Amino acid sequence: MATYTYFLLISFVLFNCFLAWKEVYAKPNVPRQDITFQFNRSCFPPDFIFGTASSAYQYEGAANEGGRGPSIWDTYTHQHPERIRDLSNGDVAVDFYHRYKEDIKLMKYEGFDAFRFSISWSRVLPYGKLSMGVNKEGIAFYNDLINELLANGIEPVVTLFHWDTPQALEDEYLGFLNYKIVEDFRDYAEVCFKEFGDRVKLWSTINEPWSFAFAGYDLGLFAPGRCSVLTNTCVSGNSATEPYVVAHNLLLAHAAATKLYIHQYKKSQKGEIGIVLVSNWFEPYSKSEEDAEAAQRALDFMFGWFMSPLTYGDYPENMRKLVGSRLPNFTAEEAEMVKGSFDFLGLNYYTSTYARNKITPVDNNLNPRYSTDSQVTQTPLRNGKFIGEPTGSSNILVVPRGLRNLLVYAKEKYDNPIIYITENGMSDINTRAVEPGVNDIQRVNFHRRHLLMLNDALKDGVKVKGYLAWSLLDNFEWASGYTQRFGLNYIDFENNLKRYPKRSALWFKQFLLQ
Repeated sequence: MATYTYFLLISFVLFNCFLAWKEVYAKPNVPRQDITFQFNRSCFPPDFIFGTASSAYQYEGAANEGGRGPSIWDTYTHQHPERIRDLSNGDVAVDFYHRYKEDIKLMKYEGFDAFRFSISWSRVLPYGKLSMGVNKEGIAFYNDLINELLANGIEPVVTLFHWDTPQALEDEYLGFLNYKIVEDFRDYAEVCFKEFGDRVKLWSTINEPWSFAFAGYDLGLFAPGRCSVLTNTCVSGNSATEPYVVAHNLLLAHAAATKLYIHQYKKSQKGEIGIVLVSNWFEPYSKSEEDAEAAQRALDFMFGWFMSPLTYGDYPENMRKLVGSRLPNFTAEEAEMVKGSFDFLGLNYYTSTYARNKITPVDNNLNPRYSTDSQVTQTPLRNGKFIGEPTGSSNILVVPRGLRNLLVYAKEKYDNPIIYITENGMSDINTRAVEPGVNDIQRVNFHRRHLLMLNDALKDGVKVKGYLAWSLLDNFEWASGYTQRFGLNYIDFENNLKRYPKRSALWFKQFLLQ
């Protein structure tokens, strides 16, 4: 009798999942609130985690409190406020440093069982170096945060570096442009493993090395704001070489910290460690062989740039061919250390775009840069139609199928790694009024449709173990300042940073209660 009852229960769950899938494919753009009734947490494995994501500079505030030293983002936003859309900074951000207990209650109320946050390197080591002293107040803050999460049944998912290099290391040797940072990052990581590793079971070393290298050292739009001087936006830098040097050192720093954790801490602390990469999915602009090859190059220059060394020990052949001597080489020892240096892959996905073969102009060889090295033109338009629905960010269109495609590609190209979706989200057009700000029906559909694609990827054999939405709260969104709202919860920046659950947060609450 028990077996028959179990069979009926499983059949009911699978049937409801099928109905949800059918509904979305039949009418993917039509809001259907009743779909939460059919498609819910029970469609995922029992140990699958659902949570939200954040980062230290975007959330904490308290920039000059608790013994924290400055990071390159403090310097960048204060020295170049004109590069931030609303001239803002993260001095206060959403004041998570003081309000984390309130925000953890919000997470619990909304049903999440995981929270991804980054540790501020300069809050733990104000001068970036272990030899210059550990900040006990910083250690105490993160201990309190981790303990509060666990007391509320929420798993801490910790990132060691989310783009906020200590300014002291930038001043001393130009941060990630110098190989010296590998040792300093490993020392910083060890402090964190020692202090927090008895409770943290999911570590990631680096968040989105592509974004940091590309936006910080080719475009000059992120801290430290370096790019070729010929662009007239930067006072120093070299877009042809620096992105590749920085990416190389990020990979070596990651591998060094991972090696340390695996050899000295993993067995006793029983945790896992990985790295967080970001990638768009790229679809060929046409059926031509040239555009198919362009789509592959685009993937190699964004995703393969890091995933290929992590899996195979070297950069993609497309990069070796097109970048040439500007692309650093791994020594045999380094290649061995980088290869396989992760228990899991954190994957951030936001959007997809079309890739078109680009005929390289003659002067490209005179002024090379990462942006043009791939010889790909990226466009969201084909035959006058967007690849997906527009959102509040001009560079993010809603393309859920891209998530499934990227996951299946990672499985087939890179040895089927264990994957956590560590960021996925969209922004609203900014509004200062609470009532329209919380009525985010597009975000409800965004997450529902991406979760359906994620569910399909699981059926395709991809080993996905979690989904962390970006983001719990509206926050400081880097060069966009506070003009982009990615949160599941609305922040009233005009009224003491008061928190209001959006419709999407309440949708997740219902989804996760099933």
